Amino acid sequence: MSTAPQLAGQVSLHKAEAVLFFTLLQLTVIVLAGRIGSILARRVGQSSAVGEIIIGILLGPSLFGLLFPGVFDHVFRSAPPEPMQVLSQVGLILLMFQIGIEFDFSHLSERQHRKTVRRVALAGLVGPFILGLGFGWLAAPELSPQANRVASGLFIATAFSITALPILGRIMIEFGLTRRPIGVIAISAAAVNDVVGWLLLALVTTLTLSHFDPADFTLKVVLVAVFMLAAWFIVRPLVKWAIRRTRHHGHLSPHLMGLLLAAIFLCAMVTYKLGIFAIFGGFVMGVLVHDEPELVEAWKERIGHFVTVFFLPIFFTYTGLRTNIGGLDSLALWGWCLLTIALATLGKFGGTYVAARSCGLDHAASSVLGIMMNTRALMELIVINVGYDLGVISQDMFTMLVLMAIISTVITTPGLRHWLPRMGPAIR
Repeated sequence: MSTAPQLAGQVSLHKAEAVLFFTLLQLTVIVLAGRIGSILARRVGQSSAVGEIIIGILLGPSLFGLLFPGVFDHVFRSAPPEPMQVLSQVGLILLMFQIGIEFDFSHLSERQHRKTVRRVALAGLVGPFILGLGFGWLAAPELSPQANRVASGLFIATAFSITALPILGRIMIEFGLTRRPIGVIAISAAAVNDVVGWLLLALVTTLTLSHFDPADFTLKVVLVAVFMLAAWFIVRPLVKWAIRRTRHHGHLSPHLMGLLLAAIFLCAMVTYKLGIFAIFGGFVMGVLVHDEPELVEAWKERIGHFVTVFFLPIFFTYTGLRTNIGGLDSLALWGWCLLTIALATLGKFGGTYVAARSCGLDHAASSVLGIMMNTRALMELIVINVGYDLGVISQDMFTMLVLMAIISTVITTPGLRHWLPRMGPAIR
């Protein structure tokens, strides 16, 4: 005869097995759907990430849940959401590290076209930020009534200012632009935009979490600054020392990779404790080691593809589960959505175009720069997920910004195919 503790243990084990089963079911659907989205996107001339993003959105209530509610609930609602949320966040931390190591800061030292880089980067930040701040502040009572107007405006301004450097880099490689002057200008300006954008996001997050209390905000900023200085002057030399000690015949040992993962997670824990989200720790750790080519190559070879194939679709689907396009159920909401997309495009594309023209670039070259700087995709999704978690944007505003991120990325490839031939370089 079973005792009460034994029965409780059996029930607990059964629940754990059920959670594992449905988590594995979700992962199977997500990974396979991500590969299908990638293949379809490539066939229509789009970046793989574009297909993965769209598939992730379609797996949510916007399509899958709408057409097959019973199956959708069985797959995504039969188990607690925490396992997928945790996997999504771990994936984001690793992905942000990967983004950090892909920054090539040598672009910022290019003497040629330096004036154009400065003007394009500045215009690509200031114009969208001002438009986003004004729009967010004015729209908050209507679209995000639960949020502080200033906080909502600041987050939307930051979202408008971001350029998706990793996705842009992939697209540039596909078009053979990485060594062309227009490519150097675009990637350099995008790098500046993203560095400043992430600093802005950290600053706005800190400001929001401090509830706009000057003393609390100042303390958080000081602590973040201390962390950044310690990371650069203490952690970075230690990591480089470990790399030198563990290098063997040009290869990096599994021990170093283990230490690196531990360092990434520790940095993420520190930034979480500082109140600016764990993902920033991953990004900071990536920046610290971006100039170690052997380490970067080893990461991409051993871990990078797994992050891209496994974790990235989880994040896109996690975003898709929070996106409900059907929630925009009135002409007024769709009007707000169109205004969001138009203002974001006007700020980024328009600001970049004017800055490029002021530096002597012709219409075609300025348009190419504008369309590339307007690419948002992944980075935008990360920003708006942070804003949604903090409660400074509503689900409707979240959905509008998701659509803006997708559309701004989808139009990049056809835009380049239209304007590049007018510049001269052949399209691959």
